[in-house]
Amino acid sequence: MPESANNKKSTSLGFTSVQAYTLAVITLAIGIAVGYFARGSAPTSTPNETAQAASAPAGMGGGAMGGAQLPGIGTMQQQQGSTPEMLAKAAEPLLAQLKDNPNDFDAIVKLGNLYYDGQAYQQAIDYYQKALNIQPNNPDVRTDMGTAYWYTGNADQAIANFEKSLALRPNHPGTLFNLGIVKWQGKKDPQAAIVVWEQLLKTNPDYPQKDQVQMLIERAKMHASGATKG
Repeated sequence: MPESANNKKSTSLGFTSVQAYTLAVITLAIGIAVGYFARGSAPTSTPNETAQAASAPAGMGGGAMGGAQLPGIGTMQQQQGSTPEMLAKAAEPLLAQLKDNPNDFDAIVKLGNLYYDGQAYQQAIDYYQKALNIQPNNPDVRTDMGTAYWYTGNADQAIANFEKSLALRPNHPGTLFNLGIVKWQGKKDPQAAIVVWEQLLKTNPDYPQKDQVQMLIERAKMHASGATKG
């Protein structure tokens, strides 16, 4: 007997139409959130950035907030990363600074941010690690390195770095936001994400994206409830 759109018989995958719709909504919510990781060390201006930004190709961007960014949450990842040539050109002034002062912490972090924004995540990790060799107790850089690890597909290293950041600053809002995303999306543990995000809202009551976090908590609860019933 053909299955109608109105009945509640399970599909061949074991989902009712209502469950399938709910799962689609949850998946969309996760996808939106993953695009907006919080930055620890916000992108900073590089030498001659104003002139570069005026002629920079789409996707390269400068320090100004564009339409693909969300205040307080971070930069939404571009659909296509910058080319190696573009990144190399943008890195030249900072590399020149490092020739004069190899331990210039700010220049090293800016290079990490540059490669992060260009989606060259392994290079970003390399520079963030160099920065942490100079300032090992910097939770912002540690958070950014964790997020870069996530974008390389390494959820475990992402979580390890977020936890190190929280050991230094237990209620770091950006770290807590990102940790929740990776717990849910990377480790398929919506309950753990809920705990993290509830801690975020409890310890940072004025968090600018409170409504978004509350929405994610509700979606994670729906996901956890569905998993329990299954």
